Formats: sequence, C-alpha cells, structure tokens
Amino acid sequence: MTSAGGREVPESDPPCEQPASAEAHPVMTDVPKDELGAPGPSSSLGAVAADVPAAGPEPPPAAAAPLDGEPASRSKSLPSDQDLSKVAAFAPLEIVEVNDLDWNAVLNRASPSSIRSEIRSTVERMEGLLDLADGPGMLFDKFRADPTDKVIKISDFDGEIPLWIIGDLHGDLLALEAALAAMRQPDLQPGEGPPRILFLGDLFDDEGFSLEILLRVFELIVDAPDRVCAIAGNHDEALSYDGVRFSSSVTPSDFADFLNANLTHEWIERAGKLAVRLFTNAPRALFFPDGLLAAHGGFPLVDLHPGLAESGDWNNPMSLSDFVWTRAHPKARRKLPNRFSRGSQFGYEDFAAFCSLSAGLGRPVTHMVRGHDHVEERYASFPAYRANPLLTTVALSRRLSREAFGPYERVPTMARYVEGALPSVYRLHIPAEMIRAYYPQPAADSIDNHPGQEPQA
Repeated sequence: MTSAGGREVPESDPPCEQPASAEAHPVMTDVPKDELGAPGPSSSLGAVAADVPAAGPEPPPAAAAPLDGEPASRSKSLPSDQDLSKVAAFAPLEIVEVNDLDWNAVLNRASPSSIRSEIRSTVERMEGLLDLADGPGMLFDKFRADPTDKVIKISDFDGEIPLWIIGDLHGDLLALEAALAAMRQPDLQPGEGPPRILFLGDLFDDEGFSLEILLRVFELIVDAPDRVCAIAGNHDEALSYDGVRFSSSVTPSDFADFLNANLTHEWIERAGKLAVRLFTNAPRALFFPDGLLAAHGGFPLVDLHPGLAESGDWNNPMSLSDFVWTRAHPKARRKLPNRFSRGSQFGYEDFAAFCSLSAGLGRPVTHMVRGHDHVEERYASFPAYRANPLLTTVALSRRLSREAFGPYERVPTMARYVEGALPSVYRLHIPAEMIRAYYPQPAADSIDNHPGQEPQA
C-alpha cells in the first residue's frame, strides 16, 4: 500500500467551457423512464445524450470567474468577494493504493450462495429493526429534525472514529467485500473505535449481484445500526412496490425485473419490499459540522434557491430530487437547470452559489462527496471546483454494460472522512483475473441480474 499526494495540478487560467457533449463522462448514465425522448440503454446516443441538458444553451459566463478564489461575478446567486476571500485552502487530495489484501479471503466472503442461504434470517432481522416504534436508530438518525427529515444537519461528529464512504455498488459484491476487508486492516484504520460506514446509494441494478448486495447491507445494518447510514441513490429511490409487482422509474432496472420474476419466492419478495421501505425514508443529504456535504448526486439547483432561502424547507420534494439526481459537469461555470430532466447538470459556480446559500441558512458547506457519475478511474476531483472541492467516488470493479469506453476491469474506490478536507481516496486493486472470473459477460437478453454460476477462486 502506498500513499500519494493529490493528482490535481492548478491551472493558470480558467478552463474553457465547451458543449456538455464534449465534456460528459464517457458513460451512458441512468435515464429516468418517465422523461420523453430519453435514450434507453440500447440507444447509440446514450453514451453522450444522457448527460446533456435538453433545454436551452449554456448560460453566458460571468464577467470574471477565475478558479483560484478571486472574485466571481456580482450575480445575486453567487458568493460575494468577501465570501470568496474566506474560502479555506484545502489540502491536496490524498490517494492510498491498496494492493496487499488477502484476495482469496475477499473472494470467499463474496459468496452469493452463502449470503442467500441466510436470506430468511437476514430479512426477518431487518423487518424487526424497521418495525421498531422509535425507528431503526441508524447512524445519524438522532440528528433528524423529525422522523421524516431526509436532509440531516449533523451537529456533533467525532472525527476520531473512522467513517468510510462507499459510492455506487450496483450489485458489485466483490468490490463491497474488498472495501470491508480494507476497513479491517490495522494499518489502514486511523483513529479509535469500530468503523462507521456511509453508503452513497445505488446498491442495485446493472447486472451485478443486486439481491446479495442488498442482503449484505442489511446484515451490516442489523449487526450495528448505529454504525451504518445508507443515503438513497436514484436507483434506490426509483424502486417501488404497488402491492402486486415491483417497478422502477429509471433504466436500467433489472433488479425490479428480477424481483418480479421471483414473486413466488417469499423471502426474495420480502427483501424487495424491505428495500423500498428502507430507501423511502433514507437520508438524501448529510451536512457535516466541518462543511462537508454528502449526497448521491448534487444539491438544489439555482432556480430553487430563492424559494429555499425564503422557506428554509430542505425537505421540499424538488430539493430532495436534486440531492439524488443532479450531475457534476467537470469544467462548466454554470448550467441552466432543466426541469424536464431530473438529471440536470451543475457547474462550479452553481456549487459556489449553493455554498453561499446554505451558509446563510445555518448549514455552511465548503466541500462535497458524492457518487452517481461512473467516472472511468472510479474517483474524480475536478480542478475547476478548486474553491469548493468536490469528490466523486464509486465502488465498481467492472465496466458496466452501459459504459461505452475503458477496460473491463476497474479499480473500485472508497473514501475515508477527513475533518476539514476532502475525504481520502482508497483504490482497491482487486486482481484483474479475479474480476474477470467473478463477472463473466452477462447475456444481453437475460432478466436475471446474476451471473450464471457461483464465482470460483
């Protein structure tokens, strides 16, 4: 394991803005099913069009918007010169390379059949936890303003106890077990006390071991609910049950198809219902005392700021949706909110405007950790967001079928909370041959989102 400093090199000039299609990540992103004209997973335009706002041109740039914290434009929605002068200098992003885990032990723990063999016990325990009169008592629940509060302001946080952050899994059981194994490594365990885990959402869909990931997360929750928090991602939020069948408002939605194909299996059906229950009331965002914002996607976009400033209602449905669905543009200053698409993008000045707004509402934000965007290196911290840094982290060890470019084997990442800084990134170097053996190419026409056989060492 080696540790390296940040990879970002400060730019002498602000980056040139280009059309979103040129800057979009090379991956076909999640497409809400209820949006007209949205390309499906088989569309040849999906890799680009899904990240391009459908309405309006790029907003005109501010008169002066350098990236080094100098004054931006005098727009009412942007921070003032005085606000920007107070921006703290953030340390370079820390990258830790994790190479020497016991990979055979990781593979043995990532046994789908072993996890499925305990499905009845796991489901019954999780049902009992969610049925408690006072709620499940999960990590950060005690800071909710009321039981329905989904945008949680954390007033007291002990940074000495490790908090590990895991982004999108999409059924990647191998990556999850690698992350859990790394957390148990003494030389990777800073601070004292048992580790805490924050999932950034999107546990299922995309042809992985979705059921087993769900059951494994249930196990972690029921074993120590006060040490696990699960934020809802767009795939988690999109899953629903009408009393007869499961459905999803996003594509790909193969986990809903799998659940419907197994409605006669009592415990699989009950596991699906538990997923809906858990994520219906799961947090959409966490505000940490040091200024860190954690969410799956983003934050309320600029068109919502006047109403949010007036009402102070963080649980407004449109704000909740933006925390889950919005996407980060790598270089754009600002992006025009597109309310025809829940996946609208934001730029670095949009984030600065939100940081200014949230400070005025008693929830200062200076930096952010998120998932949602399946960047090729499985983590990204864009130089354009220098004044208010933003980290994207996802835990995917394979190239998803809707990702158009890059190698099949990837290096999944997780992050560790660092007070007053961006979380440190841990790159989990699972052997490539193990990834290929564990995730053979799935049949394109299969509704079963599980590989055809038990992975072997």
